[in-house]
Amino acid sequence: MPDDLVARAQAGDQTAFRELYRQHAGRVYALCLRLTGDSRDAEERTQDVFVRLWDKLRSFRGESAFSSWLHRLAVNVVLNERRTTGRRERRIMPAEDPAALERHHRGGGGGGGGGGDNPTEGLSIDLERAIAELPDGAREVFVLYDIEGYPHVEIAQLVGIAEGTSKAQLFRARRLLREKLER
Repeated sequence: MPDDLVARAQAGDQTAFRELYRQHAGRVYALCLRLTGDSRDAEERTQDVFVRLWDKLRSFRGESAFSSWLHRLAVNVVLNERRTTGRRERRIMPAEDPAALERHHRGGGGGGGGGGDNPTEGLSIDLERAIAELPDGAREVFVLYDIEGYPHVEIAQLVGIAEGTSKAQLFRARRLLREKLER
């Protein structure tokens, strides 16, 4: 059964909805930031989540904690936006430039000659930044599995990939993070 604040918001009480926003916006933003790797995208997705919440709130029946339900809604909003944006970008990208179709423009080649752009980067690695720099697919799976605790079978359904691909992306994400941390 929903608590009083949720029940009032479900009945259309905008003050109660604003209070739900105040209570949950920080955690929703943190999740969106981890999934998107970009603060501007995370802000937009956070707003999208609460717009969607206003539309969907009446369907919350209290079978799980409200925060868990909202968390799932946020994951779905971010992943749906990624799918929609990806399809839109593939439709409008010029076919003559295949490099533009790559999801991430991380340098080619290998490690080679030492220093990166920031000489202190190896000294003070920021784990959140390292996660944000992962390629999209690897970051999504890493966040959903290692941080949020979703099983591979559920990640596969959410993201629209095979369970084996989820496991491979997790392995890739962990390897890339380990490489960043060892630098």
